[in-house]
Amino acid sequence: MSTRPWNVDDDLWTLIEPLQPPWLERSPGPRPVSDRLCLQGILYVLHNDIAWQLLPLELGFGSGQTCWRRLERWQQAGVFDRLHRILLAHLNTVGGLDWSRACVDGPHPREKGGADTGPSPVDRRKTGSKHHLICDGRGTPLKVVTTAANVNDVTQTLALVDGIPPVAGRPGRPRRRPDSLLGDKGYDSDPNRDELRKRRILPVISRKGAPNIKGLGKLRYVVEQTFALLHQFKRLAARWERRTELHDAFVSLACGLICWRRLKKHRS
Repeated sequence: MSTRPWNVDDDLWTLIEPLQPPWLERSPGPRPVSDRLCLQGILYVLHNDIAWQLLPLELGFGSGQTCWRRLERWQQAGVFDRLHRILLAHLNTVGGLDWSRACVDGPHPREKGGADTGPSPVDRRKTGSKHHLICDGRGTPLKVVTTAANVNDVTQTLALVDGIPPVAGRPGRPRRRPDSLLGDKGYDSDPNRDELRKRRILPVISRKGAPNIKGLGKLRYVVEQTFALLHQFKRLAARWERRTELHDAFVSLACGLICWRRLKKHRS
């Protein structure tokens, strides 16, 4: 990515372009804005958190409505989920993923409303959503789940673990399971511990009413860093999309971009 983070460089576009769903050869109407320019418009909104209708036409990315429709089209085709999986595989190839442990957390972003919203535990007069995240031992995002703000973290533990996509890039079968899972007291649940062990994952989760596991905080700090990286994309820090699937498309795109930056560091 360039100093203008919404500009898509050639190397990244080489990965994204084959994922685009094909256009009909004889679609009516004027020639559509190119996919690359529309992606840059989507990234502009993602980074700057502006309303779609305020996307500046002078940037050449097309109208906000055009970019919104392209986002919807790509979400339906699973473009950003596939991009995230491809970039995880590239990171795995160069040894950029730490499968020895994974970390889970679920702080409260400032969401406005829409599907999958509920009373905020902080202010029950307001509705909102919540991101639940699992990352590897180095803070690379593996899966994000969006729920209502009043959904307890512990209920999403297995959804996050089972939501990790199969990651190729190494000899043998694609990997989907870390060796251990680290969580704070919000994830304290004996049934979940049993389910994790069935998946051959060691649960390292502090128990309520007992002292924290020694050294756990030093290992879990990476998940807080990952949330900070996600919420640098201002559109994710305050949710505006009423349709959860479009918000999740933004989340997948942001996860992919974080992976892309880390991959570039490994290659440099």
